[in-house]
Amino acid sequence: MKLFFYKLTHWEYWPFQVVYFPISFLWIYFSLRERSLFFFNAVNPTMKNGGFFMVSKAEIYALIPKQYYPKTCFVSAALSIEELEALLKNSPFNFPLIAKPDMGLRGAAVKKLENSAAVIQYHEQAQFDYLLQALIPYPNEVGIFYVRYPNEKKGRITGIVAKEFLTIIGDGKNTRAQLLRKNPRAAMQLEVLQEEMGPRLHEVLPEGYSERIVPFGNHCRGTKFIDASSWITPQLTKTIDEICQQIDGFYYGRLDIMYSTIDALTQGENFAIVELNGAMSEPAHIYDPSHSIGYAWCTLFKHFMDLFKISKINHRQGHRYLSFKEGIRQYQLHRKHNQKIFKF
Repeated sequence: MKLFFYKLTHWEYWPFQVVYFPISFLWIYFSLRERSLFFFNAVNPTMKNGGFFMVSKAEIYALIPKQYYPKTCFVSAALSIEELEALLKNSPFNFPLIAKPDMGLRGAAVKKLENSAAVIQYHEQAQFDYLLQALIPYPNEVGIFYVRYPNEKKGRITGIVAKEFLTIIGDGKNTRAQLLRKNPRAAMQLEVLQEEMGPRLHEVLPEGYSERIVPFGNHCRGTKFIDASSWITPQLTKTIDEICQQIDGFYYGRLDIMYSTIDALTQGENFAIVELNGAMSEPAHIYDPSHSIGYAWCTLFKHFMDLFKISKINHRQGHRYLSFKEGIRQYQLHRKHNQKIFKF
């Protein structure tokens, strides 16, 4: 009951459909203007569906210069266990690894795998293609939203979200589960963590020992989002713009980046791109608990305007919109794929 009221009084946990309900009217208006319900696919011409749905992470990584992201390997769901074992034996990876669906869903089915046996177990459960990725050594993560109009020489950063990972500090008395229950944000993860950690969840941590429970910065997995837009500087904007302009056909979206320090990232050093998100991207800094739902709606409206205007410019330059038939088919495939991930 406490968790229910916590969710009710903190809009960041409201259902996606509720938060985006006002935006749907803007979508309908723009769709009528462009005579296409799926106009957004033109916003990033080199990404499938503009990066909105049925987007392969492997295909997006292929657009990014290799020096900017960790070693990544695509694994087909159809691969036999023998073929997987051979792949692991001949790969340049060192454990632990991160496994995640090639077409992801808000952090679902993302796992940290400690050894080959864990990879094989993941493969046996997965009914979808996935990626194996080297664990990034940097401790911090941000999401940087980037916008550049096709007729502009330089892009801009429209928001930065810093990510506070789900972490607990031992007191020598309480178990991991008991410590997690003391924080509503963490308590919501107990069911998933029970499956992942098993008996370890009921171990007592030494006093003062800090442990990151979830190694990746996803809001649905307990990460706290903090608005760090104050970090935007001309130098950081220059660095991000130079990176993004090397990504062919990318105009609108969010880069999730792990980094050592913000000063190093500003200079373009000691960082790695975790993911590049297109038309489906959210300006995630709106989920800072200090922001109101009104602030969130205002920010979403501004970004949706950018999405529309960039799509329109690209369309006028020859990039077609999805037809209604194609768009509905892609959406149906998207829902079918998501069901596989939910079953994981």
